[in-house]
Amino acid sequence: MNAASTPSVALPIIHLLSSGGFYGAERMLLDHCLATPGQHQVLFLDAPPALIERFRDAGVDACGCAGLGGLLRHLHQRRNEQPLINTHNFKGLLFGWVGATLLRLPLVITQHGFTPRSRKQKFYTWLSLQLCRTASVNKVVCVAESIAALHREARVRAEKLQVIPNGLPAAQALQPAANRQRWLAGYVGRLSSEKGPDLFLDALIALCHQHPQLDGVMLGDGPEREALQTRIAAAGLQQRIRLPGYQTAMQGWWQQLDALVISSRTEGTPMILLEAMQAGVPVVAFAVGGIPDVLQDRHNGLLAAPTDTAALARQLDTLLAEPKFAAQLRDNAKRTQQDRYDLKALAEHWSQLYIHTAREARA
Repeated sequence: MNAASTPSVALPIIHLLSSGGFYGAERMLLDHCLATPGQHQVLFLDAPPALIERFRDAGVDACGCAGLGGLLRHLHQRRNEQPLINTHNFKGLLFGWVGATLLRLPLVITQHGFTPRSRKQKFYTWLSLQLCRTASVNKVVCVAESIAALHREARVRAEKLQVIPNGLPAAQALQPAANRQRWLAGYVGRLSSEKGPDLFLDALIALCHQHPQLDGVMLGDGPEREALQTRIAAAGLQQRIRLPGYQTAMQGWWQQLDALVISSRTEGTPMILLEAMQAGVPVVAFAVGGIPDVLQDRHNGLLAAPTDTAALARQLDTLLAEPKFAAQLRDNAKRTQQDRYDLKALAEHWSQLYIHTAREARA
């Protein structure tokens, strides 16, 4: 690391977020804290105890925080250290903005993406964009160019914006499970509307009836679980499309999957996409959010127009029919992940951003 990076080792960084479990943003943040120089502390505004323990077990300073009052007391106690605040979702942004404004602390907003489907979510998106325009916010880091474009449209100053995609640490190569007689397509994510589990079934049910060797698995949990199970049963596919629930580890599944299907209605740069690429599992996805920034259709993945489940099914059918082409996509995707989405290289961009933001705030 160069001399300009050295001060980042001592820079205190407080991350704020509200979370219901270990999903993409939480995975990104945990890896980020472990890879990026600085004294990282994660304050969970709401989170299950098991999630806090997961961060602690990995060696990250993490704790729960009792509301805005608790956050302000905590920030006041650490004010002399001049910590930098980095927020990771709407509640984190709102609370972090209040704390940074009152205590005059440097503030970085990490925008992982928006899900403006309900009136409340649309208001949250609008307010997030407006707060990013204020003087209290020093930098806005977007994980995808499409998210940065929303900020430019909202007239957030260009000098505040930076795109730093998500990345993965290096991992040991995986070997596919031996003696596989069937072909397995997987959905991985929360079973909720924005992630499109219903759209996954739209594509998969028809294909299962066409291809007796095709099975599906939906890894995750959420409010749509019961409706999805009912629909699978109505199609007579209970033995072929399984819902094993939320998974704490994916390694075994990557060895079994022949394709990952990302059927989201909205996305940033999903961590599960990068994990599949790294693991050598071909990806079929809707071209939403930051996914087209990562995947080039028919080069390192297969893309379909957003919510077009017939096109999604056709792309998945292509993988089934052309195993040599699937292997080519897999190999190209692995190279893309290694070359462009390696956490070690991206952590250096974050380190420099933290250093420059802290220096500008102190100037």
